Amino acid sequence: MTDSLHIIGSRQMGGAEKFFARLLVALRDHGHCPGAIIRPSSPLASELHDVEYIQVGMRNGWDIVSAIKIRRLIQRLKPSIVQTYMGRATRLTKIPYESASIHVARLGGYYKIKGYYEHADAWVGNTKGLCDYLVRNGLPADRIYHIGNFVEEKSYPSQMKIREIRESLCIPDHAVVLFSLGRFNYKKGFEDLLQAFKLVTSKDRSDSLYLIIAGDGPLKPKLHALANELGLNTRLIWVGWQNDPGLFYALADIFVCPSRIETMGNVILEAWAYGLPVLATETPGASELIQEGTNGLLAPVHEPVALAEKLLLLLKAGNRTWRELGAKGLESLRKDYSRETIVGKYLAMYEELENRKGRYRH
Repeated sequence: MTDSLHIIGSRQMGGAEKFFARLLVALRDHGHCPGAIIRPSSPLASELHDVEYIQVGMRNGWDIVSAIKIRRLIQRLKPSIVQTYMGRATRLTKIPYESASIHVARLGGYYKIKGYYEHADAWVGNTKGLCDYLVRNGLPADRIYHIGNFVEEKSYPSQMKIREIRESLCIPDHAVVLFSLGRFNYKKGFEDLLQAFKLVTSKDRSDSLYLIIAGDGPLKPKLHALANELGLNTRLIWVGWQNDPGLFYALADIFVCPSRIETMGNVILEAWAYGLPVLATETPGASELIQEGTNGLLAPVHEPVALAEKLLLLLKAGNRTWRELGAKGLESLRKDYSRETIVGKYLAMYEELENRKGRYRH
């Protein structure tokens, strides 16, 4: 029996896909029985531990063949909830009027609503700002749910393992390590981070400060060229895409999120899970997560000079401030973005939707 069927049509492995896998495994661990529909090429196949999945093409555009396959799978499996993620899967999922399944569309960004999302029965936004956006676009407020993402607390690798990684990267014992990660595209703002790092290393900490960047994407050649142009290569370490970046979070002293556009910011939650102090730009997501000076610091978006100034202030504040910010971040994670909290909200929403009288479709 499948209690809920979760559908995602992306091929790459990013924040949304990682959350998709975490949520389904967590639902299963709470006695709920989820199933999944993913693309044949999706790396999610190796992440859905003991969760049954079916592969459907879900090609770009209006893939009528995949839409029919999804419709037939819903009719056969008869899940109480069908939950879709992002535009492609949501657009291809059309539940027959006579079906008892309820369609929940989960959004993790400020996507176009018309033609993609309005046919769902209910909607989940992972930030308050996103939920307000859905209401402004004409969706009924009583069927919009604010449910954030969760990241589980992490156990630290052994000091020996961290020391081995540090030595392999040729980072001196006395050096302070900054860490950042993400897909190399315009939204993530890595050009701004490199410019800010150049400004910071021109100050008196240049001999004891290193920056590790994990990630990959279309801007990789441009970013490497910029780093070379700025003369950063002796203090900058590229470690490529990391499916499990835990060692680098554990190695780091400070996490920096330089995004230009960020709806929520899973990487901030991940940094908090390791008790790291976070410096992020004032994107809508980071501004909801971070209380300035309490559980993190914020800098203006797309302003390398301002980002550098805030980073210098944080570096000068020292270890005690870093520990306090990291502890408050971990406290925020435990309170509002824990596995138990978020899974509980999803299960409560499913129950509420199933118990409501009447149909949603019209």
